[in-house]
Amino acid sequence: MTSPPPPLRRVFVRDLVLQALLGIYPHELLRRQPIRINIDLGVTDNGLDHTDGVGPDEIDRVVDYDALTRRIRRLIQAEHVALVETLAERLAVLCLVDKRVQEVRLRVEKLTVFADAASAGVEIQRYQQSLSTPAPKAQ
Repeated sequence: MTSPPPPLRRVFVRDLVLQALLGIYPHELLRRQPIRINIDLGVTDNGLDHTDGVGPDEIDRVVDYDALTRRIRRLIQAEHVALVETLAERLAVLCLVDKRVQEVRLRVEKLTVFADAASAGVEIQRYQQSLSTPAPKAQ
């Protein structure tokens, strides 16, 4: 009989709007555009390891969303990215570096692509195992 998976805590950042060099068109290469990022993390809930079920009130035992958003801002400022899909994958890897993060669902939206739409972008979901388990070889 297998044991149940550890409980997960949901940690999230909603509607983070940043200016990014993102896109493949000439006007996107020259000037930053607004993007919106939403991140939802499934984090192993270490608080349940304590006898009181709560755990210490210390930042080191949780995923720090302030530190995460600072890393996201640095990544966005660092360079031009051609595809919104590529940016989403880089952000997912950034989130999964912390081994307590078991899964990440994130959305990256370009906010000024179409005059008649609020946004266009991509949403992905990735798992901790996908970083540590090699992909199967093609036959």
